[in-house]
Amino acid sequence: MNFSEIKEALTAKFGEVIIVNSVDNAPQPYLIVSTERLADIGSFLHRDERLFFDHLACVTGIDNGAETGTMEVVYNFYSIPYGHGLMLKVLLVRNKEDEPLPAVPTLSHIWRTADWHEREVFDLVGIHFEGHADLRRILLPADWEGHPLRRDYTVQEVYHGIRVRYEDRDVPTSDDV
Repeated sequence: MNFSEIKEALTAKFGEVIIVNSVDNAPQPYLIVSTERLADIGSFLHRDERLFFDHLACVTGIDNGAETGTMEVVYNFYSIPYGHGLMLKVLLVRNKEDEPLPAVPTLSHIWRTADWHEREVFDLVGIHFEGHADLRRILLPADWEGHPLRRDYTVQEVYHGIRVRYEDRDVPTSDDV
């Protein structure tokens, strides 16, 4: 199936309301879908025999910055038997650091690979995945402060007595050893 046929199948099942926007002429076309229907759409993409997206290749979190006030979660699906792919995006309101994290429903009950992908996005970008069975940090220590890939992230100076931030001139080199 090509992008237009996949889009048509989704629209026939869910109606126009699920597709917030469609970028058909991009190098990799994608659909922007509503957060509320994401899990239903994911289930359909996986179970419909015409589509059979059996592989969730990647989940990416993007912080578009305070100026835009948005964040995105990007999903890359692939059907190994049929050889077709799909990119979906969900747009979120970007919350301030002291407010609850923006949230989307988990897809880990549909694709096992979502488990680690969602944990990575949570850890680094600060997006919560509602219904995730084990949403905890995966790359950083459990007590790390903040989410390093947010545009407003401030690097900690010290972590448990270890200096973690250096000025360029302070970075140790091999000559210092």
